Amino acid sequence: QVQLVESGGGLVQAGGSLRLSCRASGSIASINNMGWYRQAPGKQRELVATINSDGTTSYADSVKGRFTISRDNAKNSVYLQMNSLNVEDTAVYYCRHLGLGYWGQGTQVTVSS
Repeated sequence: QVQLVESGGGLVQAGGSLRLSCRASGSIASINNMGWYRQAPGKQRELVATINSDGTTSYADSVKGRFTISRDNAKNSVYLQMNSLNVEDTAVYYCRHLGLGYWGQGTQVTVSS
């Protein structure tokens, strides 16, 4: 059994920052290939950022320059630093183990104007 637990969501004003965390536990070999997704009300879930085994990262165009994905293997955790948030970033954010396909339960991020 693999568990991914997100935390760090909340309510923030436009222009503010949040740092999301995703901690992996259970029978999981590594967190080398991980991704953050988000789903806004009435919209499809979209890929926000990924980090692969060699540390290469990728970002959706909408968050480039504002969001940073990182990983701490010792803590079995992946992070998403979100800066300069705007109302369009409001969504439930999910982490996913890209290799095994597991999802976390999601954490709500709400950005107020």
